[in-house]
Order: sequence, then C-alpha cells, then structure tokens
Amino acid sequence: MTQDPGLARRMWHQIEPVHAPFWYSPEVFAEAAALGFDVESRWPSYFAWRSAPLGAPGAELVASTFYSFSPRMVGEHVPASWTVAPPARILEARPRAVDRMYRALLGEEGLRDPGIAEAARLLREAAEAAAHAGRPLAAANAAQPWPDEPHLVLWQAIAVLREHRGDAHVAALLTAGLDPCEALVSFAAIGAAPVETFASRGWTDEEWAAACERLAARGLLDGDGAATERCRELRESIERITDDLAFAPWRALGAERCERLAKLLMPLLISALESGLLPSSNTLGIGRIPAPSR
Repeated sequence: MTQDPGLARRMWHQIEPVHAPFWYSPEVFAEAAALGFDVESRWPSYFAWRSAPLGAPGAELVASTFYSFSPRMVGEHVPASWTVAPPARILEARPRAVDRMYRALLGEEGLRDPGIAEAARLLREAAEAAAHAGRPLAAANAAQPWPDEPHLVLWQAIAVLREHRGDAHVAALLTAGLDPCEALVSFAAIGAAPVETFASRGWTDEEWAAACERLAARGLLDGDGAATERCRELRESIERITDDLAFAPWRALGAERCERLAKLLMPLLISALESGLLPSSNTLGIGRIPAPSR
C-alpha cells in the first residue's frame, strides 16, 4: 500500500458522523435518564459515558485526557457522576443506548443489511490494529469486551478509533506548545467553527482573552485576533502530525478495503446526517457532509 497518512483524516470524516449521534440522540438520553442522570443538558451524561471506560476517574484525569474542556467544567460533573451510577452500570447501559440509537436511525431492516456486518468486521480489524501506548482513552475503550451484534461492534470499534486519533491529537497539540484553551482559540481563529461554538467547553471570557494574548505574543494572532500565516501553518502541522499518528489502523486495512468500508458506511452516514441530531457547527471542525442522491 502506498503510504498515505491523509487516509486517516478522510476515514475519520467518514466514521465520526456515524458515531457522533450518540451524544445527541433522544434514545441515548433516555438510557441516561434511566441511570439517574439529569438530561436537561447533555454534559452530565456525556462525561459519564465517555469517561466510564477509565474506571472511576477524578476530575483531574478527565480534564487531562479530554484536554479541551475547562477543568472547572469537568469538576462540575466528575466525580459526581459516579454517585449517580457507577462506571460498571454505565458501561452495561452503553450498548443498550447504542442499540436504541441505531434502530431509530436505520430501522430493523437497515440493521439487518449485510453491509453493516461487513463494515463492523472491517472496523474491528482496524481498531485491533491500533496501538495503545500513550493513548489512555483508546486503551480504555479497547479493553471493553466486544459485543455480539454487528451494529454494536461497529460503534465500539469507532469509539476506539476516534479516541486513538484524539489521543494522537492531544500529543500533537502538546508538541505545538498549545495548552487546552489556546488549542481552541487557535482553532477558532482559522475559521474551524464560530467562536461561540467553543463556549461549550466551559472557558470564561477572561480565560479566552488571556489565551488570545498568549497566542498574540507568539505571533499566532494579529492585532485584531485573527490567525496569522504562522498560526495557519502551525494548525496544519498539528493536523499532519495527527494524521501520521492515526494512520496505523487504516494502513492495516489498506486503501482498497478502506474505500470499501467508506461505501458500506454511506447509508448509516446519510441517516446520521439527515437525522437532524448533529449540530451544523461543532468543535471538531467537521461540517455536514452533503448526502449523495439515492
């Protein structure tokens, strides 16, 4: 296979929208409510669902691994989450939530499509090819037992792969010398998403302004707070490093099978994008992908 680290980014754009409805689905919120979580906002259950594979982590560990969230915001939900439901119960409920979500998106007939099973096999192979050294969230998700149903395997494999890439992205940000708030400020500055989108990460106006000042002192923002060419080059280098570090699972599949996987995922991708669940602007910088004509 030709070395193509950019394949990692292209596949991420294919798999992330398939996984992301989990954070917005009413079926998932219903499972969270059954566990006892307040679902008026998505954040109490978000921190619980995503950090439960780590065991019963404290706020410091969650803030460190999630990286972009204000530690103060994390502390509002962790470790209080574990008094609502212990991680073992949350992890037992997670496959039920995924099952309900995908049934709502695809219906019974869609879940029985042989393409879902084939996609699940390919995704699991990719996930099992992902190294975990220095990648705590990927390792924690990879340690979970594999379910039997193909659509649940599919979601779990993507969970491993997205955290594998996310852990790599944190390493790239650290290499670039960007702290969590600076990472968001610089991302907003290059136009990845409107500044107000990043308010969901819990930083105060004062903390955001201080990060802007630090970046300006490094020549990454101009006098108007806009990204300089140096900032754009730094952000692109971060993405290239992330692609390089996230490439191994896709290299293991090879380009042809990655292309096959993308085709197999298309019905689920279209369903996710047409569901209305995903916000048009998000902190990942992934926009809505136009659905092809059917």
